[in-house]
Amino acid sequence: MSRTIFDKIWDAHRVTRTPGGLDLILIDRILLHERTGGVALRGLEERGLPVAAPDQAFAVMDHIIDTRPGRTDRTLMPTGTDFILATREAAGKAGIRLFDLDDPQQGIVHVMSPELGIVLPGATLICPDSHTCSQGALGALAWGIGSTEAEHALATSTLRVRRPPRMRIRIDGELAPGVTAKDLALALLGRFGVGGGAGHVVEYAGSAVRALDVEARLTLCNMATEFAAFTAIIAPDEKVIDFLEGRRFAPTGADWAAAAGHWLSLASDDDARFDVERIFDARDVAPMITWGTSPQQVVAIDGAVPAPGAGQGTTEGQARALDYMGLAPGMRLAELPIDAAFIGSCTNSRIGDLRRAAALLRGRHVAPGVKAICVPGSTQVKRAAEAEGLDEIFRAAGFEWRESGCSMCFFAGGESFGPQERVVSSTNRNFESRQGPGTRTHLASPETVAASAIAGHIADPRRVAAR
Repeated sequence: MSRTIFDKIWDAHRVTRTPGGLDLILIDRILLHERTGGVALRGLEERGLPVAAPDQAFAVMDHIIDTRPGRTDRTLMPTGTDFILATREAAGKAGIRLFDLDDPQQGIVHVMSPELGIVLPGATLICPDSHTCSQGALGALAWGIGSTEAEHALATSTLRVRRPPRMRIRIDGELAPGVTAKDLALALLGRFGVGGGAGHVVEYAGSAVRALDVEARLTLCNMATEFAAFTAIIAPDEKVIDFLEGRRFAPTGADWAAAAGHWLSLASDDDARFDVERIFDARDVAPMITWGTSPQQVVAIDGAVPAPGAGQGTTEGQARALDYMGLAPGMRLAELPIDAAFIGSCTNSRIGDLRRAAALLRGRHVAPGVKAICVPGSTQVKRAAEAEGLDEIFRAAGFEWRESGCSMCFFAGGESFGPQERVVSSTNRNFESRQGPGTRTHLASPETVAASAIAGHIADPRRVAAR
């Protein structure tokens, strides 16, 4: 029977079918972070249950830690230190590898895992975080779970899951110069809506997807949770093999050769059937910017705010978004003054993201009155950027240069932007108060963030690059 890549991985990991119609799936990798990891590990300890395979579980400090230089266990969030200390203690007791604050391989969980080869093609990987779908970019079946599910998986190395339906989004054509995977992800949300994934495993395919490098694929898959997908996946190819070779937790020697050969076989059969098929032309995509409080409320950078009823959410929801964002139909977004710019998050904080943003910032300066922050996605990314002198470019341009972590991707670490402040952000969510009480967030690529910081208003990065 012809199968999709999802079917091949799922069937290889299915232990049994439960009486309730769920499948018991073997879990290869479990990732934890300090916001939920300590809770799950302590829950197991209280029940007297050991971690079944501690060498296949990894914990990291990333979500609520401070990212300011010279950071310690102290956080701006009143209870943040408690989470950090609890996770450190619980991971030590359980024998789980912890990437602590001072670890040279610490980073945002979905950035650190690929760069260390923790995630591998054909593997099943879970984490108590909705953006675990990012890691499907390497051909893994990776999805987000809750703390209770994390306890079950830690104790048994399995998880009961209802088999999700399959969707393929074929993206052909070539992205225009200056258009990125982030723009593509936002354009898909604008076209199909935040419910477009509807609980499916979304396989991204087509010539435009194959043309993306691994970092860009991670960005595309990262936004699948905003699409309401169960997860996203891209078939591994030679780019993935080259990316993973030599990574710390990747196979070596004869094991590497055997693994690489197997990984390249993980592709959907030509006649595999999907429950839903969608077609998208990459040539239709321009640099994108959100205008509202949902990622689907998005237009091209040179577009205008649409009127309620234009198809990007309910009329009532669009009206509320306009009110919250302080906008009106017909306003040109490219003329909108901003107060802050943020480059970071598991969506867009890898070395390629920082290189492209720095290329725009070189020799330029942030506009007066704009607060600009760059937070590398991992300590390895930060170290690589500093070796290339990118940190000097960011600082000279007026950006703060931070330590690795989730930072102000969301208002959980205690740090935020101000009420009614307008922020252009490379993050993945823009709901009300996501980056601080009353903060107005516009999602965009790192290039658009950099261009807007320079201009002092939302700006087209292609025009800045042309100067």
